[in-house]
Amino acid sequence: MSHDEYPTDHPAVVTCGLPYANGDLHIGHLRTYVSGDTLARSLRRLGQQTAFVSGSDMHGTPVAVNAEREGITPEEFALEYHEEYAETFPEFGVEFDNYGHTHDETNTELTREFVREWIDNGHVYEKEIQVAWDPEVDQPLPDRYVEGTCPYCGEKARGDECDEGCQRHLEPGEIEDPTSTLTGNPAEYRTREHEFLRLSDFQEYLKGFLGRLEGTDNAKNQPKEWVEGELQDLCITRDMDWGIEYPEEGKEDLVLYVWVDAPIEYVASTKQYTERVGEEVFDWAEPWKEGDGELIHVIGRDIIQHHTVFWPSMLRGADYNEPRAVMASGFVNLDGKAFSTSRNRAIWADDYLAEGFDPDLLRYYLVTTGGFQQDVDFSWERFQERVNGELVGNFGNFVYRSLLFAHRNFEGTPSADVSEEVRTEINAAMEAFRRDLNEYSLREASQAGIRLSRFGNEYIQRNEPWKLVDEDPEEAARVIRDCVQLAKAAAVLLEPILPHAAERLWAQFGEAESVHDTRLEDSLEAPPTEFGEPEALFEKVEDERVTELNEKLQERVAAASAAASSEDEDTGGETDEDTSGLESLAEERIGFEEFQELDIRVGEIELAEGIEGADDLARLEVDIGVETRQIVAGIKRLHDLEELPGTRVVILANLEPAELFGVESNGMVLAAGEDADLLTTLGDSDPGTKVR
Repeated sequence: MSHDEYPTDHPAVVTCGLPYANGDLHIGHLRTYVSGDTLARSLRRLGQQTAFVSGSDMHGTPVAVNAEREGITPEEFALEYHEEYAETFPEFGVEFDNYGHTHDETNTELTREFVREWIDNGHVYEKEIQVAWDPEVDQPLPDRYVEGTCPYCGEKARGDECDEGCQRHLEPGEIEDPTSTLTGNPAEYRTREHEFLRLSDFQEYLKGFLGRLEGTDNAKNQPKEWVEGELQDLCITRDMDWGIEYPEEGKEDLVLYVWVDAPIEYVASTKQYTERVGEEVFDWAEPWKEGDGELIHVIGRDIIQHHTVFWPSMLRGADYNEPRAVMASGFVNLDGKAFSTSRNRAIWADDYLAEGFDPDLLRYYLVTTGGFQQDVDFSWERFQERVNGELVGNFGNFVYRSLLFAHRNFEGTPSADVSEEVRTEINAAMEAFRRDLNEYSLREASQAGIRLSRFGNEYIQRNEPWKLVDEDPEEAARVIRDCVQLAKAAAVLLEPILPHAAERLWAQFGEAESVHDTRLEDSLEAPPTEFGEPEALFEKVEDERVTELNEKLQERVAAASAAASSEDEDTGGETDEDTSGLESLAEERIGFEEFQELDIRVGEIELAEGIEGADDLARLEVDIGVETRQIVAGIKRLHDLEELPGTRVVILANLEPAELFGVESNGMVLAAGEDADLLTTLGDSDPGTKVR
């Protein structure tokens, strides 16, 4: 692994978090995979040797539970979804170089090799622990076979994860008030022997690793609290039949925890790619084990801990290379609320395709709406706005006008030189693409081509070639030559995010080589001298279509909600409605006089440090002009505290003082969302300035 600017001399591997083979894909799932594909294509555009791999996560208790309900084996159940995913991803232009699964022979054997290495290197030990047990059916209850209360935040939790509260990983025996999901009866704890990976062996290493890690801020900052405190060892075995057997004689009744073999699939899938294409094309061992390489993981933010604490420890313990970067995305909400699969309140991948929409439209929306680590809100209205405004009205409009005018007046690319103005603009777009990609900003890198086409629209309006054809044919040829070059450059820059549209545009140019094999420098290569009449790249999304789509969604949600409510009445059970999306607006209003009582001020952070014993809290000293205040804020995991001094923030100054973890807090720093996006001012307002 290096920290050199891309492209480097070392091979890169881009992976996406494995989809769990337990249900259909919706557009919330697709955000990670589309982004991973866009990243891999973008790196290749720079000339970086890149393998893009992933696979289906086949093991674990959810698969076993649902397979039992359907009366089939877990392998049969998981393989059905694996095959569905393998067919669906290419429909959205997500082209993995290899897509395997965790139950195949390669991953099974590689996982056992990893574990044997841990054992040989002294990183594994055996310990008696308390495991949940269902006395009625007389069997253990690993992971999602048991539910209860999180011991850290008090929220309802699954056996291995506090999914509705603090999202902390839970070890066997930790969950309080355990209840069996098999019978609904209270569970009891019994003593069993299990195997542990001693994460504490890697604590000092992990501190250094996090200092080197690249990617999104949430992936770099959240794990710091976990590795700076007491690092809890990882139980790597489970009491169940479905999974990879623990590779030690006499312990055949244990299988490996799903989060052991799942990330090892990244290595296994790369190895399978090499076996298919040969080492001369891509040698899996160079990035992973025997040489240097650039390992980049694109994941959802709910599995940051697994990829920044567990996974690097697993690699280190088996003498493998560490990741260079982890990019953790936010979630996708629907009309301001989180997806609910039980209420059928989701935009499913196959439903989107059935509506006949170009997959590129969704790719563009998912990658360019908001920063990568922020939550994205999807609605058909916003989808229509982005498509009609940026793809149809800007990019599509420009390339169609340019190629149509060139074809009708010159039968292709005019014989003229590209102007210095346009050459400079294309070079600037290429440099912006390269810079933004090196900062792991897919949104900004993807905008380089859009900005270029926006410039093209302004350029063509400013020069009015339709008038020049009669008044100054030579100048008309020069202007249209510029426009055709801009259109080609936009195709090269936008191929990573709009692969299908770029391919169609490339065919309209009559280019011999595939647009998918182009490099950034091809943006300035001359287009073919002759090409035919172009066709529009995109279709406008009409208002009537949006109304129709919303009505279909409402009907599905109403039908599913009625069925779920009926089932709840019959069983007395709870739904799995997810309420982690945007909060509803407060119904009770306040008067202007009450608002005037709030003393909201601009402040400048002078000092930021973590509070010992508190997972999330940081102590800040904030200059508010008339004085410096001590304020406690829940931003410890979400921001690099060392970088905060000098940051302008907005604070509520007349909040009643409070004591948190023994530290007095005299005010409140205002922030938005789960990522604690600190509010600030557009200009340089002085500390102490009132916000009105």
